[in-house]
Amino acid sequence: MHPRLEEVLNYLDTERSSLREAVELVPAARRDESPGTDRWSVGQVLQHLVMIEKRIGRGMTKWVVDARAGGLGPETETSSVMNSLPLELIADRTERKSAPEQVSPRGDLNATAAWTALEQTRAALRAAALAGDGLALGEVIQPHLVLGPINLYQWLLFVGGHEVRHTAQVREIAAELKTSANTATAEV
Repeated sequence: MHPRLEEVLNYLDTERSSLREAVELVPAARRDESPGTDRWSVGQVLQHLVMIEKRIGRGMTKWVVDARAGGLGPETETSSVMNSLPLELIADRTERKSAPEQVSPRGDLNATAAWTALEQTRAALRAAALAGDGLALGEVIQPHLVLGPINLYQWLLFVGGHEVRHTAQVREIAAELKTSANTATAEV
């Protein structure tokens, strides 16, 4: 595997492990419980991640096929791509953002089903990226709604940075649900 692609896929694997650890902080029985008004449950966060990753996976599949058909050459760069996108800004939760309606969770998946779907979307995204292994993916540019034109490595990095953001959200939900459970216990 090309070092750049390996670096990005390793990053995605690391962030997925962090997400799993955060989800495990919430008891299974409470993962579909919202911590408050206008707040997502863990299940809804996972469903949102599924929707995002599915869209990007489909795009990645198309972009790689189109690039290959267009005669994209081999990747000659080996430098790191990790600092090519402002991952800390993507992950920053100091300012709440509302998801566009098309990627807002519908709540029709419980947390268990959403996690299974998330594993499937990750497998599809990996397969799409690996289909481009060895190609100059840094030369394939596609527009991102907020970040502007970014290359395919950066699209994969975005998936990881976006997941970091929502991992922090799941940790917040875990803390809020724990606090509410402690308060309920103290009131008895």
